[in-house]
Amino acid sequence: MLTANHHLSESAPAADDDLAFHAGRAWYAIWTKSNCERLVAQQLTAKGFTPFLPEMPTRSRRNGKSHFVQTPMFPGYLFLHHTMEKASYIEILKARGIVRILEGGWNRLTPIANDEVDAIQRLVSAGVPVFPHAYFRHGDRVKVVEGPLAGVEGIFLRDKPHKGRLVVAVNLLQTAVAVEVDCAFVDPLPASPAH
Repeated sequence: MLTANHHLSESAPAADDDLAFHAGRAWYAIWTKSNCERLVAQQLTAKGFTPFLPEMPTRSRRNGKSHFVQTPMFPGYLFLHHTMEKASYIEILKARGIVRILEGGWNRLTPIANDEVDAIQRLVSAGVPVFPHAYFRHGDRVKVVEGPLAGVEGIFLRDKPHKGRLVVAVNLLQTAVAVEVDCAFVDPLPASPAH
């Protein structure tokens, strides 16, 4: 079975550490240059930081043979758990391969919600198969890309974890119909320009 993998600094605190150690710590997204995620994670770990680079198996073809290789779950990004003060911010940016810490500017950093990173960590530690998936929200315009409805566009309304309804409307009639679709079979459409 193919499962997710991760790189987490050995300096990660144990679960039973006192809460003072965790006070002020937050997760931040680090944007890296293409294919530099591991290099950045290794450098940050060597500097005493706690990076988290979740990985997943991806099919690769080399010399006519197909095999699986570990690739970053979020290409171009890794996560860092740290109390961000100016000295740390500057030290982090010194690592080769870093573009920036997301949101730019040391005093405008936006932490990632702990529950979002926790969910990714749980996927990785559970050893379950993980696959890339297009990001879209309830109400976004989508296009069906697979199956008998391939090419049909509409509004996506999520009903269940892996399924939702594709709503197709006739605006002139002010009416719509819906059909159940698998989330894996739809891709988000670019936002329409404002009129």
